Order: sequence, then structure tokens, then C-alpha cells
Amino acid sequence: MKIGILGGGLTGLALASHLDSPYEILEANEKIGGHCQSLERDGFTFDCGGPHILFSRDTEILDFMTSKLGDNIVRQRRNVKILYNDLFVKYPFENGLYALPPEERYECLHGFLCNEYKGEGTLKDWLYSTFGKGLTEKYLLPYNEKIWNVPAETLSADWTVGRVPKPSVEDMIKSAVGVETEGNLHQLYFFYPARGGIEALVRGFAKECAPATTNYRIRKVERENNQWLVSDGHETRRYDKIVSTIPVQDLIAALPDVPDAIKQNVAALRFNSLITVMLGVKTATPSPHTALYVPDPSVPFHRVSYPRNFSAACVPDGHDALLAEITTNPGDAFYDLSDEALIEKTVEGLERLHLLQRDELTFRAVHRARFAYVLRTFDHAQKLSAVLDYLNSLGIVSCGRNAEFVYINMDEAVRRGIKAAERLNAESLSFS
Repeated sequence: MKIGILGGGLTGLALASHLDSPYEILEANEKIGGHCQSLERDGFTFDCGGPHILFSRDTEILDFMTSKLGDNIVRQRRNVKILYNDLFVKYPFENGLYALPPEERYECLHGFLCNEYKGEGTLKDWLYSTFGKGLTEKYLLPYNEKIWNVPAETLSADWTVGRVPKPSVEDMIKSAVGVETEGNLHQLYFFYPARGGIEALVRGFAKECAPATTNYRIRKVERENNQWLVSDGHETRRYDKIVSTIPVQDLIAALPDVPDAIKQNVAALRFNSLITVMLGVKTATPSPHTALYVPDPSVPFHRVSYPRNFSAACVPDGHDALLAEITTNPGDAFYDLSDEALIEKTVEGLERLHLLQRDELTFRAVHRARFAYVLRTFDHAQKLSAVLDYLNSLGIVSCGRNAEFVYINMDEAVRRGIKAAERLNAESLSFS
């Protein structure tokens, strides 16, 4: 059985590295990696799709991922803050209440302990009913509406299950009075490539895979005589089975005779795009932070990370680096801006927040990712299920963040790739 793997991102590579059958990886871009590509230029290293760190509650998957880096690895402690009204508040916000003025600490603690909000249907309702008025209005609501780029009442809260824990009463009281607490302990320490950015992880996987065919943008996928024909418009390849890790929208567009109802469901699936603005600065005082979350609606970016604190090799000596992330969609204030205009708006915002001095800038670059964050609208699950059921009925395996159109981290993307390979290996035994 010969398998065609559509897409050479992390999921596709994890899958390929576990397959027993012959396979080919077809990648649309000039290089593999998907969201896990890195830019290395002028001594700087940036992760193009936003910062990617290696952590997981699943120690087996974490060990498997870190093993791909060999000795090219560092372990770091996270130093993440929320920039709130010129204060650096410990992340998550409920663990850093001691940094707030007394009256605001009281508002957050009282709102949490004496919470009368009900309802968990919308994301907005869930935030109020889970965290109370103070925490929600000071940070959680403005930040979530910034990163999702839509009103919180238009989103379902179902994605929060298992991802966003409710703080304990004990931790909230400790935080308010200044007793040190930690949230998300599995993220407190993380691993990262010592050199090469997160793309070094991709290259580690690639060493165990057959070379991918790059610059192969899939235009047509069709069935003929019990085989799949995959074409980029110039060359056609044949496979007994295909696994798609590409965006489900692109796959549906390449298939013939797709029912109108399925096309309409795909068109209704909503997502955000991501712009990353990469800046290098010459400075004697680099930031101590791993990342800053920025709920302030007056600046375009929702998060700023500092690659130097992922690995010192990410910056030249005497420099620091900032990676600002902007969530965007067609028709908003940023989607159609030129790179120069995006850099200028980002620099203006960083100056306003006292995070950068313009005369220190030595490096500027911009990266755009079309598919970044899945928006969990209320009809999302129903429409997505119909689409994936249709693909499954055709015998197509959909695997990964964009192929399954689900919000997952790298560890889960790798896990799903491995599980898909195990199923295909079992299937290949019966095929032969």
C-alpha cells in the first residue's frame, strides 16, 4: 500500500516517521514545517507562526519530541507577564493579583468569591460565571476579544473544557494577599531548540522521513480505479491511500463533485489569520520576560515574546528581539496593510507601552499565516462533523490542526499523527 501524505507540517512528519508502508509527502511551500517554520537572518532567529515551546502533560509525547533535538536543546523557566495598566502582572492573571492596587485586588477577589453570574453557553457568559466580574472585565474579556477578533458572545465556550482551569479559592486568596502561587504547572518549565528555532524540531523529524516533495500545491484530488490521483496541475501522482494534513478548505476545493451542503459547511467554518512582526534591537538591557500578554485595545498586538529568553542563540551579542502577534481577518484594520505599515503600527504601540525605543531597531520582518486560530462558533461542531464524516466516507484520513480544524498544541498534533500511522499500519496488513 502506497500512501500520499498531503502537507509536510509537524503532523504529517510525525505520521510519516511511524509508517510501515511506502509513502510520499507533498508540501505546497518551499520548505516543510507548516506553522513550525523559523526565520534565521542577520544573526536573529524567529518562529514565523508565533512562539512555539515544547511542553506537555503527556511526558511520553514530550520525551519523544525532545528526543528529536538530541543535544540541540535548552530547558527554560517561563517568565510570562500580563501588561495591565503599566503593571507587569504574573500570568495567569488570577495568580498575580498582588501586583494590583488594593481596590482592584478586592474587586477581583470579591467578584470571584461572591459570583452570582450564571450561564456557560457563550464564551462571555462562561468567563463571567467562572471568574467573576473583576477578573473578566480587567483582563479575560478584553484579551479574548482581542485574540479571537470577534465579540465573546458570538463564540461557544466548549473549547475551554480541559484547557482553561478554574482557580481554587485558596489560590485566589493567596494571590490577593501576596503569597506566591503558580498556575499551569506543566508549562512552568519548557524545552526549546538551542539553535535553529522551532524549525529544528521539524528537521529532527525529517531525518527519519523520506524527503518531501516541496512546491507541490495540490489542485485536484480524485478517485480512479481504486486509487487516488493527486495533481498540482502539472504532475499527477497515484496512491492507494491518502492522509490529509492540509487545511480542510483546501482539500474540499480540490475534490470533484462535492455536495453543495458540504461546500456550504466548509465555507461557514471560521478562523483567524495571524501576522507576526519580528523586530531586532541593539540594547544593553534585554527584557527578562519570556512573553507579555497585552489586553490593551489601543495597540494592535495581543502578545509580545522575546526569543532571546527561549535560547540565547536566537539573537546576536548585544541585542534583543521582539515577536509581536496580531490576530487579523479580511476587512479589519490590519489584514490588507503593507509590511511597512504593520511594522510602523507595531513599533508605535511598543513605544507607547515603553517596550521599545525606535532608535535601537536593527532588524524588521513580517510573516503572515492564513490559518491560525479556529473560531468555535455555535454551529462549528455540527458543520465540521458533517465535513469530516464526508471525507471519511471517501476513505480520506484527515489528521492535524488544520485538517481536523481544531485548536490543538504541538504535542497533540504529534500524538494524532502517530495514532493515524498506527491505524494505517494495521490497515496495510489487511491490504496486503
